[in-house]
Amino acid sequence: MSNLYYPLNSLKQGHWFKLICGASFQHLPAVRNLTLAYSLAGADCIDVAADPAVIAAAQEALQSAEALAPAARRRGFKDSKRPWLMVSLNDGEDPHFRKAEFNPAACPADCPRPCESICPAQAIVFQDADARGKSGSGKHQKTSHIQNLNVEPGFSGVIDQQCYGCGRCLPVCPIQQIVTRSYVATPAAVAPMVLATDVDAVEIHTQVGRVEDFRRLWDAIAPWVGKLKLVAISCGDGEGLIDYLHALYELISPLPCPLIWQTDGRPMSGDIGDGTTRAAVKLGQKVLAAGLPGYVQLAGGTNGHTVAKLKAAGLLKREGTASGEEPCRLPSHIAGIAYGSYARVLLSPVLEQLEPITQAFPVAASEQGTQLARLEDTPELLWEAVSLADSLVNQLKLPIKLHQPSLSKFP
Repeated sequence: MSNLYYPLNSLKQGHWFKLICGASFQHLPAVRNLTLAYSLAGADCIDVAADPAVIAAAQEALQSAEALAPAARRRGFKDSKRPWLMVSLNDGEDPHFRKAEFNPAACPADCPRPCESICPAQAIVFQDADARGKSGSGKHQKTSHIQNLNVEPGFSGVIDQQCYGCGRCLPVCPIQQIVTRSYVATPAAVAPMVLATDVDAVEIHTQVGRVEDFRRLWDAIAPWVGKLKLVAISCGDGEGLIDYLHALYELISPLPCPLIWQTDGRPMSGDIGDGTTRAAVKLGQKVLAAGLPGYVQLAGGTNGHTVAKLKAAGLLKREGTASGEEPCRLPSHIAGIAYGSYARVLLSPVLEQLEPITQAFPVAASEQGTQLARLEDTPELLWEAVSLADSLVNQLKLPIKLHQPSLSKFP
């Protein structure tokens, strides 16, 4: 892991892989283990919440990954180098920066609790499930999460640390009592966060029409941009998108580091089904065609089908072409992909096996969150998790041969 700038080469070569832990995801053991597994599998960047505890958990995992890199290479994981650590910020209300909440006492006794079953993060729990005739196995699984998070016995509702704001619980509630609590980065707190923590990159989540909100946040970040290796701007589609992105580029120029345009196609939906990646690819095509200076990277609905869609559309760089555009030149291909919910769910069957193991070795409540469920303490699960992560990373990392046919249109 001696080459700290290898992620930049991945951008230039068109196989940049970013893991999104979640801008609102604060389950420290999960952040740590996801970071460790995907780092050893060859991820270029780990994106986490701008929370000091979350950042510390990810940094600890990066240190463990560095120590385990020789063992990973011996097992055939040849791209295990230290990825860049990115923190996500927002200039206004954004679905990535919210938490669900509701009053469980208001739930009808005969409610089938669709919110609990639909939650991809297992953040909604009812500890009295058996007593009210619900599922026993689900209760055991949720209770182990609660024990790991040091939640009060008898707790029901939303486990705040695990919720990442996907919003899937909102429409399924029979009495429509679930709401969300949003939060916005305070510009005055941003600069100390960037300065005091050893992060490599910053991502700003914005929406079309928020130039002044973006400007206020950027003014707080600007004095420290010189210490960053990368800046990313994440934005979904909307009327006037390209004009808005051009306005943001003018606002932040000149930039002393590379710039990524993260096209947020269908936020937090990659684990739902095959079709969610269509919005990600189409938005990536739109921004790519605009010729904005910088790199274009997909997000929002990305999953195991995204690379195949990009290949079919001729949007990935081919082996043997030039080494890649510099950030000041116009991009001609998608530089990379960020995976969030799909990447996390892919590893969940392995990570969930750590919890019963952890219960056999209790620690003081004050130490929970830093010592619970360390993936490297169970080598067979560690390498199983890395293998699963590698199966996703390598879809993008494997070279695309020049003789492969391409299609000019999205299928």
